[in-house]
Amino acid sequence: MIEVEVRGDVEYAIRQLKKKLQIDGIKRELKRREFYEKPSVKKRRKSAEALRKLRKYNRMKSRM
Repeated sequence: MIEVEVRGDVEYAIRQLKKKLQIDGIKRELKRREFYEKPSVKKRRKSAEALRKLRKYNRMKSRM
């Protein structure tokens, strides 16, 4: 559950909420679920995500 405490500036609270949603990946998930995704497209997307995650892990590992 995501909470944002509002103390005066509502626009600031909205920005904070959007930032938290983006970090948690909720915005991306909602956008992805907006339309039906064929199983073949879903499989391709998942493999691409796994490859991106692996590349990021390797990049972080090489910096250490």
